[in-house]
Amino acid sequence: MDVTAELAKPIAQELLESNIPARLAYDGLDGEPRVIPIGFWRDGSHLVMATVPKSAKVAALRRNPRVAITVDRMDPWPPRVLLIRGTARLELVDGVPDAYIEASRKVTPAEVFESWEQGVRALYEQMVVITIEPDWAKLLDFETTLPKAVEDLLASRQG
Repeated sequence: MDVTAELAKPIAQELLESNIPARLAYDGLDGEPRVIPIGFWRDGSHLVMATVPKSAKVAALRRNPRVAITVDRMDPWPPRVLLIRGTARLELVDGVPDAYIEASRKVTPAEVFESWEQGVRALYEQMVVITIEPDWAKLLDFETTLPKAVEDLLASRQG
C-alpha cells in the first residue's frame, strides 16, 4: 500500500485539516490498550502531537512506540474514516512548540484563543513532541472504499 497516496486523497486531506481530533491508540504500561482523543498537526507526511512530559502516554510510547490513529466523522452522511498505523518518535522540547499553538487554532474558539495561548505558554516549561511516521493508511469513504470484510461479503453475494 502506498501510504503517501492514501494520505493525499482529497477526503483524507479534508479529515487531516479538519478540527476533528485524532484518536490515538497505544499499549499502556500495564499492557492494556488505550485510546485517547488528541489534537494534532501535520509536518509533511508525519502527524505530530505535543503533551505533558510526565503523561502516561509518553512513558508507554517510550516502551512500545507502535500506534494506531483514526480521524473520522459521521456527519454529514456518508461516514469518512482515515485509519493510520505507524511508529511514534518522542522529543523533549523546551517551552511550547509554535506549531502546537497554530494547530490549536483548529479547535480553540477565536474569542478565547489569546487567553488560552497565554495560559498554555505560562503552564508548560517543556513538552514532549510525538511525531508519528505512518507506515500504513486506509481511507474509508463508504462510497468507493469500504472495510475489507464488507467488500468481501459484497463480492461473495455478487457471485
